[in-house]
Amino acid sequence: MAPRLKLRDITFFERPVHFARPFRFGAVTINATPQLFVRVGIEVEGRGSAVGASAELLVPKWFDKRPELSPTQTVDGLRRSLEIARGLYLARTGFLTAFDLHASCIGAQVATCAKKNIPTLAAAYGPAEIDKAILDALLRAAETNFFDGMAGNIAGIDARLSPDLNETDLKTFLSGRKPLARVAIRHTVGLDDTVEGEGGVADPHENSGARYFKLKLSGDPVGDAARLARMGKELDALDRDYKVTLDANEQYADLAALHELIGRIDHDTALRSISSRLLYIEQPMPRDVTRQSPLGSLAARGFIIDEADDSYDAFPAARALGYHGISSKSCKGLYKSIVNATRAAKWSLAGERFFVTGEDLTCQAGLAVQQDLALGAFIGIAHAERNGHHYVDGFGDTPAAEARAFAAAHPDLYADAGQGIRLSIHNGDLLTGSLHAAGFATSVHPDWSALRPLEQPQSLWEQSV
Repeated sequence: MAPRLKLRDITFFERPVHFARPFRFGAVTINATPQLFVRVGIEVEGRGSAVGASAELLVPKWFDKRPELSPTQTVDGLRRSLEIARGLYLARTGFLTAFDLHASCIGAQVATCAKKNIPTLAAAYGPAEIDKAILDALLRAAETNFFDGMAGNIAGIDARLSPDLNETDLKTFLSGRKPLARVAIRHTVGLDDTVEGEGGVADPHENSGARYFKLKLSGDPVGDAARLARMGKELDALDRDYKVTLDANEQYADLAALHELIGRIDHDTALRSISSRLLYIEQPMPRDVTRQSPLGSLAARGFIIDEADDSYDAFPAARALGYHGISSKSCKGLYKSIVNATRAAKWSLAGERFFVTGEDLTCQAGLAVQQDLALGAFIGIAHAERNGHHYVDGFGDTPAAEARAFAAAHPDLYADAGQGIRLSIHNGDLLTGSLHAAGFATSVHPDWSALRPLEQPQSLWEQSV
């Protein structure tokens, strides 16, 4: 039986994060955005009390891309999602398992957010962040680490939100996990990033020795093909083999435009290097178009959904349209990632390959990157996009003492090579050894006194939608 817990409090904080270089993807360019921190207090039945934490950027114009909203308004939508989720979670006053709490609140969360004109993907953000902090506290109370705790299903995950699975499917998947000791980084090349020369995709100071590259697409088949050819030429100069993934962030308007891009990738000799190393293509079309557009012959290229992954039934629906994969992002929900990984393993037994990938909305050094990395290592994701070390200078605006505390507790993950404490990448890989500490992949918590309370959403947001 999974331990039961009672929530005592949920507190939200934030800290500004300034980027070292602009990050352009889809229709947005980010130069700075706040990072959320969650602190929860719980009482675990028979085990006493514990405090848990989580963190994630409040990313504008990704969860909600409606053109009539400003970037600030979409961040306010995430703040509202958090506040709504806090009210729902704290209203559950009895002892419940961690997954009971999640499962009993997620439906009401989506419905309440819909009434506030907050889309489903943004609605899931609040529970996702609270769930991570609750799990951290639960693991600390049980004095066990994430990998062992989840293998024993300490959260009490069941199939109530995924009726296509049964309890045995989930138990078999969880108990059979052998967490990866190393996870390769996938280096992102944003739409404004340099391609050639110093600071370009082949610059070792830029790509940190990566063997995997994620190349952003703009939605223009001609322009994207030309830029991909340039990147392929640069990557061919590396002293190692490499693989690539492509990500359009919903910028391809329809199947016709997507067919044109794939035709060029398949037949343009200048794209032969990219074509032969292409693993999959991520979220090419807008989420609403995706749900109405079977891939047909395009499916052979291997496509995944990301922004269209806004519910527990998104992966089965995407599978029916010809998609073979789905992204894992802890900001979309760690339990959903585990359910989807269980599905991919089960479906693949029939011979056709289905998979879960590791994507990243710029998880920052500290809690965010550690918890997302542990989740990926647990479900078997061998390489993951890692943006925080690339677009933000180390720990960024984090106080030096806090950065040093994380580095001391996780010396395999962080190092100071003379430019401050940064993510430590070993031959293109991140090491997961120190993530086996009691709690959710962290031995330390942020300096709560150095954080400011979460800002209240502006009333302008509700008035304008």
